[in-house]
Amino acid sequence: MSKREVVFFSILISFVLISVSPAFNLLSNEKIYNDTNYTSVSTQQRQLANDHITGSRNNLITETVKKVSPAVVGINVTETRTYRDPWANDPFWRQFFGDQTYNQQIKMLGSGTIISPDGYILTNDHVAGNADKIVVTLTNGNHFNAKVVGNDPVSDICLLKIDGENLPSIKMGNSEDVMTGEWVIALGNPFGLFEINDQPTVTVGVISAKGMNLDPVDNRYYLGMLQTDASINSGNSGGPLVNSVGELIGMNTLIYTGGGAGSIGLGFAIPIDKIKKIIEDIKKHGTIDRNFWIGMSAQTIDEGIAKYYKLASTRGVIVTNVEKNSPAFKAGIEVGDIISEIDNYKVNNYQSLIGVFQEFRTGESINLKIMRDNNPLTKKMTLERKYD
Repeated sequence: MSKREVVFFSILISFVLISVSPAFNLLSNEKIYNDTNYTSVSTQQRQLANDHITGSRNNLITETVKKVSPAVVGINVTETRTYRDPWANDPFWRQFFGDQTYNQQIKMLGSGTIISPDGYILTNDHVAGNADKIVVTLTNGNHFNAKVVGNDPVSDICLLKIDGENLPSIKMGNSEDVMTGEWVIALGNPFGLFEINDQPTVTVGVISAKGMNLDPVDNRYYLGMLQTDASINSGNSGGPLVNSVGELIGMNTLIYTGGGAGSIGLGFAIPIDKIKKIIEDIKKHGTIDRNFWIGMSAQTIDEGIAKYYKLASTRGVIVTNVEKNSPAFKAGIEVGDIISEIDNYKVNNYQSLIGVFQEFRTGESINLKIMRDNNPLTKKMTLERKYD
């Protein structure tokens, strides 16, 4: 082969490699993980998908909002509250004028979700649980007087009923399947804006965290809460939190304001699996049967206790007393045991221990994870009915 031919073929090979190299780079860069295998996706296909999500006005979010909005209601409540004159707190003045009190009607608002075509409505107990009068407004402008079927202040859940047929309703989902980071939509009646045009306000965000155990508020216990950054404000309480396909996965209930008055991106919803259990009991029995006893005392673990027992942290509670023949006694719980978990609920302190027990019913059996002499144990306890 002549020198000229060698040069020619070298140039040709270099041209081929230069031409093919971007293709190899494209293939290597275009691989996306899809469960258990990799799939090559062209740049054009990816661009089309992005355009559909970001460029289309009518996308999955808008379709879901259109689907679930008719089942969202505004709730107006009239409640009578009893107040005492401030000066009546002074024993000196009270001996002359007595313990004078007066009643005042308070008007409040909230949100709700129609969960069945025959008119059952889900909302918070702090919205409608003590109401004298409840008026529900639908998105078609119709107003209904509602009655309280049953309520549970402990879990902050209230079930209402209006007279109606073939009403729009939201399908209940499964909060156990909720994924941190997935898109969610919060709908409701913040600041009474529902009344302006009979339409719920819509905010969109993601599930920020699951299984959040919050401190009790007014003897209401909030365990296993869903945290979302979808904006929730005053009046959103009782409204639905739905996933991207329109399933009810939670009820908007609380916000963390950080000392302010509005949302800062920390909202909390009661998970739907907990709600299902409560409303089933309300429909069947009209109340929640927590008339059980445990027969033990406990206290929060402080630094001194943790150091004495050589514990890695102060999480949990330490048992300080066990009554003979009590459920705790029969379960084999002993003084000095460290309780860290009950049926997958973390026990961080005494307050959370009380809250966890509110999750159960009379007659249920529960598993307690304990530490005894630095050895992990599991004890089974049956919550026996408490007799006076």
